[in-house]
Amino acid sequence: MNKKAMIYLEFDLIKDILKEYTLSHLGEKRIEALEPITDKTVIENWIKETTEGVQLLSGGSSAPLHALTGIERVMEKLGKVSALSIEDIITIYDLLIEGNRMKQYMKGRMETAPCLSSYALSISELPQLTTEIEKSIQHGKVSDKATSTLAKIRKNIKIIDEKIKTKLENILKSSEIKKYLQENLISTRDGRYVIPVQAQYKSKVKGTVLDSSATGSTVFIEPESIRKHCGELSLLKIQEEKEIYKILSDLTLLIETYQREIAVNIEVMVQYDFVFAKAKYSRAIEGVPVKLNNKSYIKIVEGKHPLIGKTAVALDFVIGEAYKALVITGPNTGGKTVVLKTVGLLTLMVQSGLHVPVKENSEFAIFDDVLVDIGDGQSIEQSLSTFSSHIENIKEILTQATNNTLVIVDELGAGTDPGEGMGLATSILENLMEKKATILATTHYNGIKEFAAKKEGFENGAMGFDILSLKPLYKLKIGKSGESNAFLIALRLGLDRSIIERAHEITYGEKKLYSMKLVEEMAEGQKTNVFVSKEKKRVETLNKKENKQEKSEKKRSFHIGDCVLISFLGKTGIVCQEENSVGEVGVLYQGKKIKVNRKRLSLYVEAEALYPEDYDMNILFESKENRKKQHKMSKGYVPGLVIEYDKKE
Repeated sequence: MNKKAMIYLEFDLIKDILKEYTLSHLGEKRIEALEPITDKTVIENWIKETTEGVQLLSGGSSAPLHALTGIERVMEKLGKVSALSIEDIITIYDLLIEGNRMKQYMKGRMETAPCLSSYALSISELPQLTTEIEKSIQHGKVSDKATSTLAKIRKNIKIIDEKIKTKLENILKSSEIKKYLQENLISTRDGRYVIPVQAQYKSKVKGTVLDSSATGSTVFIEPESIRKHCGELSLLKIQEEKEIYKILSDLTLLIETYQREIAVNIEVMVQYDFVFAKAKYSRAIEGVPVKLNNKSYIKIVEGKHPLIGKTAVALDFVIGEAYKALVITGPNTGGKTVVLKTVGLLTLMVQSGLHVPVKENSEFAIFDDVLVDIGDGQSIEQSLSTFSSHIENIKEILTQATNNTLVIVDELGAGTDPGEGMGLATSILENLMEKKATILATTHYNGIKEFAAKKEGFENGAMGFDILSLKPLYKLKIGKSGESNAFLIALRLGLDRSIIERAHEITYGEKKLYSMKLVEEMAEGQKTNVFVSKEKKRVETLNKKENKQEKSEKKRSFHIGDCVLISFLGKTGIVCQEENSVGEVGVLYQGKKIKVNRKRLSLYVEAEALYPEDYDMNILFESKENRKKQHKMSKGYVPGLVIEYDKKE
């Protein structure tokens, strides 16, 4: 698919939003690689996945997705190191346990989500590996039960350790030694037991000085009477380390024998993360699955641009049966470009297996390519003018266009002499029609409107404009070319009618009478001033309602889990902290927590539309390590356990 088209149509922004719904880094990478495809069967399967994901989310229970934290790093180590660390092995174990949970979760949903459930069949439970890890590693360290050798070594360590402590306690109680001590306590230096002795009496206590205090007033002596036992203890600890290394090495070898199965498990979990991200996004934009065809036929029923959101004016659009080329006219800022971008972006989204914000009975064609020229694309570095930039794009489009290409061109022929621009635009449209491409173009030229009205395969479309309120309606009307409203607008604004009538005569070579009655007729097709007055009141009432709605939305408070649009970034984030006393709201944006003034936020999707009732928000905002600590603390006081939070929060 044409890379330039995806940039023009802002498909990358859709992917950025999708990434925010993933839990894993691998899920983000999967979305980053997402591109539209052309295989109808595969697209239909992708859309079906998304649909099943939405159904499962709507069921109320959340799928046991795994964040896969650190799994890439561990997999890269396999075959390169002789022994994984305890943390690495726990990472593999967590993956296996979560994979088994996902398999059980999907087993009970075969009827609701047959496609997604089938993926879980590829998950290997690997009971031998999980059992061996459970036996060998407990509470974050190698268990005594891992091997009988380790159990014996640790038993001996305990015995020797007790002997040393007993001897030391006797030394501390000794009246002969007690008077030389700085403190009556036992400590360690480099894993060896010592007692604190006043420096001036170090010769009075038989033993080896291992350390001294910062002031030099205290020396730490290993008494001679425990030296033999300390040597035995050191030897046993070396044996313990060797045995632990052997256990970890054996576990690593066992993991490596299942490396392929583990890799498949990871891929399945990434696939679920990817699909559920698509499903969450579908719910956020109120997306639906659509019908597909290979006939270059598009039918959009009440479609909305996904980046504009719920405030977008719904678009009804058809192309591909009676005509394959639509030429849209209308005032500047009237919504022509939004129409082009909506059709183009929804097409890219559909061909990427996503739901789109349209109503039922919408249908989309599968195109081999989407070719786009929108905006001036001016390059200062290459010293290209607006017109030159357009021509460079048009050259590429004319070269690549085929009978199964969607061509989208904004302001065709703009940027040069109007007469030549119109001729060039008409010639380009004829060339594209000869290639049998599906064409969607906008223009200001009257000549092109006339051309489209007469040429077979072409149709005109116009963006609505309210003469009374002097505001665009952002509504596309197919089958009608846009009328020039300049003279009527000038009359509506109070310019002398004689000047307007003379202007019409100069422009069109004919006389025409202008009056406010004509404005009224153009506005609503009515001939009475009474209706116009009512229409004015209706417009004013609607405007007041819109203003009240905007004000009420501004006063609305944001809640934890709400998806909000950050105005100055043009991106969305998730509310992680409610508004503080100075009007700042905590927002999770691209993995970081930032403070944003509420005035710069607008609600994109409420939390209740994104997550089930029992969803644990800590999964979004807290690290896995902190969640484990919180769980332990909830059961009671845990000495030495600390949860660290970002000070900036």
